[in-house]
Amino acid sequence: MIGTIVNTCTIIAGSILGAILSKGIKEKYKNGLYDALGLASLGIGLNATIQNLSKSEYPVLFIVSLAIGTLVGTKLDIDGHFHRLVEQRSAKKGLADGLSTAILLYCIGPLSMLGPVISALKGDHTFLFTNATLDFVSSTIFASTYGIGMILAAPVLFLWQGMFWLVAHISSQAVSESLMAELLIIGGLMITGSGLSLLRIKDCKTLNLLPALCIPIVWFIISHFIS
Repeated sequence: MIGTIVNTCTIIAGSILGAILSKGIKEKYKNGLYDALGLASLGIGLNATIQNLSKSEYPVLFIVSLAIGTLVGTKLDIDGHFHRLVEQRSAKKGLADGLSTAILLYCIGPLSMLGPVISALKGDHTFLFTNATLDFVSSTIFASTYGIGMILAAPVLFLWQGMFWLVAHISSQAVSESLMAELLIIGGLMITGSGLSLLRIKDCKTLNLLPALCIPIVWFIISHFIS
């Protein structure tokens, strides 16, 4: 749980810092920080993908998973619904609206959802530490606008990631190294896509790729029963 605890603490720290910087953060500094975080996300994502490609027992599974996942995610318009909801909330300047937007941003995404699973199964907190850095910057910016009340998003994130961690921890014996390799390949590419978006190079609509994480799980369950 160390990764989730760190992630939660960074939101608390960022909210406090943002409240102190109540006059706001200049746009040029925001852009500089997000550029740095975008590059970091590219490095983390590509590293996860490249390291696990050689461990894959089904070299084309990640391609099929991304294709099917993208079709499902695009049909459901996960990315569109999310951004429309965020835009609607961001248009209002009340604390409740800012808080709901922040919670969505902190909780919905590959790093925040895949990170606790990797942490529970492999003891690797890299994804969560990366997410913690992103959330620190985001929480600072949010709190500089909405105030110290944004700190309430921290316990929500803790419960959200804790749920993923607990489920993965309980079912750890049922999750094979092969399945983890496939999830890391796909998750790494999704994080790479998030990095490209942060750098404003290409909007990969990463949230539409989330269903791709389900395909390897379904494939391994079917393979288990067939064998």
